Amino acid sequence: MEEEQPQQVSSTWPPPPPFWRDFTPENLARFNELRKQEAERQGVEDASKVRLEGLPRELRNLQPPSEPADGVWRVFGDTYRLNDELPRLEESNIRRLFPNPEERDRDGKHFDRALILKRLAKSLLLNFLELVGLLAINPQAAEEKTADIRDLFINFHHLINEYRPHQARESLISMMQAQLDRTRAETNAIRDAKDKAERIMEGLGSLKVEDDLVSTLTTPPKKESWVHENETWSSVNDDI
Repeated sequence: MEEEQPQQVSSTWPPPPPFWRDFTPENLARFNELRKQEAERQGVEDASKVRLEGLPRELRNLQPPSEPADGVWRVFGDTYRLNDELPRLEESNIRRLFPNPEERDRDGKHFDRALILKRLAKSLLLNFLELVGLLAINPQAAEEKTADIRDLFINFHHLINEYRPHQARESLISMMQAQLDRTRAETNAIRDAKDKAERIMEGLGSLKVEDDLVSTLTTPPKKESWVHENETWSSVNDDI
């Protein structure tokens, strides 16, 4: 008989946390009033910056939690940091082939990352050629050269990662500029449509209709004399 496996409960969309029931209009009004009173007592103009102590149980979840003291927190199983720094190579036991951040730009010399990347790329090609030669002569001695190539690749990748904050900043600038250009184009299109409508209205207002034309269009047409006579004789015949 097969062993019974414990039933695993999983959900693609987890249910909302239970403290959502505390966010009622009455609790929100009580919490805002308490925070306003505490702000007046402390002499703080912005009541949102005041933290309340000793809140009742039903009001505790209405106050956002403070920042973690160690700067680390977990959300959906992932760890995040307030100060997201690139880990050092020394922490992974990797040889550093370029200066540390605190050792750069000394003696008036600018740290040129592009130049360092070019040097690392040339070193990779040279070490690869040396590795090929060693594999042809003495394959047992290729382990040290493989470790050198590994260190070169990791240093190369680590230096590229130092560009990530700059890349994120430039990407954000590009997205905001595209949004601004799109908004300006839509605004100009609305203004053009407004100007066109105003010109059409001005053109219609400048038209002058002659009085004779107005009377002709509004007055019903007169019947011809022979038509009137025929109608008269027809009515007489009908009477006879």
